[in-house]
Amino acid sequence: SAVAAAGRAPGNLPLPPAWMPAAAPEAARRRLQWPPGRVGLFWNAPPCPALAILPIDAGRYGSAEIATVFGEQKKIDYQLAVEAAAATAQAERGVIPRRAGASIARAARAGGITPAEVRRLEKRTDHDTAALVKALSDRCPAAARPWVHYGLTSNDLVDTSASLQMRDALDVIEPKAARLTDVLAGMAARYAGLPAVGRTHGQHASIVSFGLKFANWASEMAEHLARLRALRGRALLCKMLGVVGTGSLMGADAVRVQADAAALLGLAPVEAATQVVPRERHAEYVFTLALVGSTLEKAAVEVRNLQRTEIGEVAEGFRAGQMGSSAVPVKRNPTKSERVTSLSRLMRSSVAVALENVPLWHERDLSNSANERFVIPTVSILLDESLSAMVGVFRGLSVDEGRIAANLRLTRGQIFAEFVLQALVKKGAPRMEAYRDVQRVAFAAAESGADYLGALKADRAVSSRLSPAELEPIFDARRHLGASRAIIRRVRGSARRAVAESESRLARRGVRPYP
Repeated sequence: SAVAAAGRAPGNLPLPPAWMPAAAPEAARRRLQWPPGRVGLFWNAPPCPALAILPIDAGRYGSAEIATVFGEQKKIDYQLAVEAAAATAQAERGVIPRRAGASIARAARAGGITPAEVRRLEKRTDHDTAALVKALSDRCPAAARPWVHYGLTSNDLVDTSASLQMRDALDVIEPKAARLTDVLAGMAARYAGLPAVGRTHGQHASIVSFGLKFANWASEMAEHLARLRALRGRALLCKMLGVVGTGSLMGADAVRVQADAAALLGLAPVEAATQVVPRERHAEYVFTLALVGSTLEKAAVEVRNLQRTEIGEVAEGFRAGQMGSSAVPVKRNPTKSERVTSLSRLMRSSVAVALENVPLWHERDLSNSANERFVIPTVSILLDESLSAMVGVFRGLSVDEGRIAANLRLTRGQIFAEFVLQALVKKGAPRMEAYRDVQRVAFAAAESGADYLGALKADRAVSSRLSPAELEPIFDARRHLGASRAIIRRVRGSARRAVAESESRLARRGVRPYP
């Protein structure tokens, strides 16, 4: 009973699952891999070397490219690059011996220190950055070891390497944002002349160009490209000013060393800092990515609503062999748009955490550290996943123009009420009097199931001002697209310019467009 209370079996092995009979045959236990040598608690399951707790760890969300940016080995490589840049800059400025700087830079090669080694050393140091510095020192000649990490503190590595991660994450994210902008602008132009139901409060309101829906999203995505560009200058910072931001051990050379190292790393030097880069910069990164995610959700929610059975104007692509439901064979659910909605909620929740990290104690405390290991990678990976999903949704979107036209007829003409009111006002009717007449006829027609145009023709208050010849053209939806085509042309032009500028800038960094 004492063993059971402790949840352990003899030999310090976990107890079998409660549902496994105590007398289960040994052969069954072997198939189940109980007791476990490694992880693998399912019948005939091969042992796995690690247990993926979060879906992003298991590879369910995010591309291989974004996962690599936040992988354990890559994180160590970024920090080694920071150490190499610091040593090189310090040697050039005479802060440390040139030979020591060269030795440290050589030792700090990518892949030279593994996560396993850092974890092993961390068991003794209880400090992951100190473990990395110890591993780097061990690879340097004895004469260079005193100069490893000289004048630096842990967050010089942590924050500067985080900037490198964010930079490379943006190199994955921005091309997808550009491609989505281009796809949306193309769809706006394609459907510019298609009249559709415009809905407010979930109710039919007036006529809208179906293309204008896409133009609104394309316009905001073009703005996001500008936001992502601006973010690079404010959030991607190099900080090498030591324990409390004075650069004290490097003296007057500290600022110049930091600037030189920043140039080597392709970052901007922080203007002023405590022990850490101001967390306003990280909060802006998280907020900006969450804001992009919210725009994606806005589009996804509209796709979901328009795919409702009773609306049926669009549908996500559905490939051969796909299943919409495990129980209902006929279901074609908007699962990609639903996924984007779900992930956007998680991204937005990260903003509150990032803002909580801004007011740290004095020159810094550690209350931000643990959650930032989640927040920055998570929001980056989830936005990458969401962008990929929405590019796929809109490239494969099925638009049912027949159903769009049928929905325009659903209220038997009442969707044209705004334009009937306008016509009466132009004929000299007082606006509120005309409003009440249009409303009265509409409500009575809805109750009786009558056609709205016919009811208007039969109403004395309306027909005394508008003849049948004047009423009938009002009920042509194509006459009511307003400035939609001009708006869409303008959006398409600005979107194309934003995409071209983004792709040109990324090409100079060696980043290819998203296909």
